[in-house]
Amino acid sequence: MNLSTQPKRSLLKRIFISPSEPRLRSGWRLAIQTIIMVVLLIFLSIPFEILALAFHWDPSSDSFFFANTVVELFAFSISVLLARRFLDRRSFAGLGFKFDRKVLTDLLAGILITLIMMGSIYLVMGRLGWLRFRDFSWHIDPFRLVLGQVLFFFLIFITVGFQEELLFRGYQLQTVASGINLFWGIVLSSLFFGFLHLTNPNSTLISALGIFFAGVFLSLGYLWTGRLWLSIGLHIGWNFFEGVVFGFPVSGLAIYPLLRIDVTGPGLWTGGAFGPEAGLIVLPALSLGAVLVYLYCRLRGQESPRI
Repeated sequence: MNLSTQPKRSLLKRIFISPSEPRLRSGWRLAIQTIIMVVLLIFLSIPFEILALAFHWDPSSDSFFFANTVVELFAFSISVLLARRFLDRRSFAGLGFKFDRKVLTDLLAGILITLIMMGSIYLVMGRLGWLRFRDFSWHIDPFRLVLGQVLFFFLIFITVGFQEELLFRGYQLQTVASGINLFWGIVLSSLFFGFLHLTNPNSTLISALGIFFAGVFLSLGYLWTGRLWLSIGLHIGWNFFEGVVFGFPVSGLAIYPLLRIDVTGPGLWTGGAFGPEAGLIVLPALSLGAVLVYLYCRLRGQESPRI
């Protein structure tokens, strides 16, 4: 069709409506989803805040941590569901949640890859004298407590891995990509991923930069498979092996460790109290992980991301 014969779009339509299809532009969709998510976070948190005040609920307790995780899970999931249905006019599954025989393979591959990555960080730091091993947790605490803590944090990290990949590599990355391109989808969603981690204990601008690079790495799972399952596995495994198995802080949070260690090396390299994401040690580990993700995706067969 000759462009000169097309009806001229009004100013409001040019501002709010996508030029290629009858839905809001990506920026407006992302803004509305974020507002819905924040409102839900506030609304769903009110009962727990009341309980905490009434019964002197310790904010540092495992139960309070679990409650906050559940609130975030509902807020992230419901806001994305509503946005996909009423703003995007797309299915929730279209974000990358196709179910088939590759789901479990992708999840397990992601977890295994991060075991190698975090194990390499531990071995390198130990070899350089930047950490000191003290003891195993089962030599200190009863076996029932150790097992309970391991299972508790594994459940927590499954939840965190799902909800954060749904939001960052799912809705944010793909919404920005649909309005601009995939490159900016990865960059902007990873920047927001790093920015939100500034609220964590012991965070700095350097730790936010490390989380940004981790976000770019996690994006590769979606970029090379067209699904989110591999990214979710990578996210679950990274947090679990970092905190529970090898005893590092997880993005500034103290997690029950199986290995009791003291990190003594230079904070610029080790990340100090925030954990390896805030240190230069994370960069070669992420590079190693990227190679392993690429090799795995070559073996499984790549699929194009769907925006």
